[in-house]
Amino acid sequence: MSEPITFPHARALRVAVIGSGPAGVYAADILTKSEAVKSGQLAVSIDLFDRYPAPYGLIRYGVAPDHPRIKGIVTALHKVLDRGDIRFFGNVEYGVDLTLEVLREHYDAVIFATGAIKDADLNIPGIELEGSFGGADFVSWYDGHPDVPRGWTFDAQEVAVIGNGNVALDVARVLSKHADDLLVTEIPDNVYQGLRASPVTDVHVFGRRGPAQVKFTPLELRELSHSRDVDIVLYPEDFEFDAESENQIATNNQTKTMVKTLTNWVADDDGPESRTASRRLHLHFLHNPVKVIGEDGRVAGITFERTQLDGTGNAVGTGEFIDYPVQAVYRAVGYFGSALPEVEFDHRRGVIPNDGGRVLDAAGTHVSGVYATGWIKRGPVGLIGHTKGDALETVTYLLADLVSLPAAAAPAESAVVDLLETRGVQYTTWEGWLTLDTHELALGEAATAVDGVVRERIKVVSREEMVAVSRRLSESADAVS
Repeated sequence: MSEPITFPHARALRVAVIGSGPAGVYAADILTKSEAVKSGQLAVSIDLFDRYPAPYGLIRYGVAPDHPRIKGIVTALHKVLDRGDIRFFGNVEYGVDLTLEVLREHYDAVIFATGAIKDADLNIPGIELEGSFGGADFVSWYDGHPDVPRGWTFDAQEVAVIGNGNVALDVARVLSKHADDLLVTEIPDNVYQGLRASPVTDVHVFGRRGPAQVKFTPLELRELSHSRDVDIVLYPEDFEFDAESENQIATNNQTKTMVKTLTNWVADDDGPESRTASRRLHLHFLHNPVKVIGEDGRVAGITFERTQLDGTGNAVGTGEFIDYPVQAVYRAVGYFGSALPEVEFDHRRGVIPNDGGRVLDAAGTHVSGVYATGWIKRGPVGLIGHTKGDALETVTYLLADLVSLPAAAAPAESAVVDLLETRGVQYTTWEGWLTLDTHELALGEAATAVDGVVRERIKVVSREEMVAVSRRLSESADAVS
């Protein structure tokens, strides 16, 4: 795959990318910068489609608003889409507004980059009780996702968060943080008001294995200590290190950094008398969830089995069980992909079956011209940066396949626009996003003037309002003409 791909003669290529998160944007960017394009052998035209009116996918709707690194990623994605060589069509739902059959009539290739937005299941008794939530659902709510209810139930003083990844820490941090401290972020007003009314005092995060096996990163861990009026509580009995743990600490700088941070926090903790904050965030390790305890149909507690490491970094049960009195449970044990119309789906792994990004049918044969990248290709693992290498693999296979395909007349770029308009699809564009972006920044400026708290932006939540603001520019232009 490292050999340059050459074409026997110059040709045009039209590609549709479904999903405008990092995976989709990276794939489009890599394709436009390929050697075949640079050498003039290939003239590429790329259209990026998204079911949401705004771009950026996971960055806009899946990452906590108080993450400082978001701005850097958004800036990079913005630069790609702002060049003008990739068209963006928002508020266009694959399988409803455009089918795969229609896309293949308008494009030489289709790349699915739809990600994973659903919560992975946690199959334990009581998980269905009222007061039991999915972490991904909560993230969508506090990120102002247009397709989730505006309200959220906050009536628990003690909360359990199950999971030891970045999402679990995000959920726990947002739950334990004071709402006023989130005003400097882009959170919508309904999110601020909901969190402000929360009676929470204690948030407990539970992991099945030890401190050396956590899946979050040093940045997410350090951010916990930045929350005002929130004490971090750890438990010395949870700090167990087996042979594999010691090996990871010695050979992996990230593991070494996190274990050092955690053990320093344990050493600096002078006990309950030293904890003066109004809220506490507890980190528990070596706890495997067994069942959610219910009372009158609601969460009243959760049972864990204590575990111990087995020498390989894995955990086994000890037969010791502990009940924690909590009134809400958030499962943050991973994301899961969603099936797409006209495309095979692996319901066990939550991905589109593929070979290096080449989408496969039920018989395991590559569906010509159809590809996948990102989490819908490989599952919800790895950080956002890993998506670049993933996109490179998919694009390389796409170009390699193109060599063997006969050159065909490229469909007119205007054809898909005409089709969307004929079908009455209220699609948004990149220019429309710039309008919405300016609008959200103005909302933040106006709120700053009233509240005295610097608010860079306030995110618009309603799909209808997002579309209306985004299309304002083009509709005004139509009225003038």
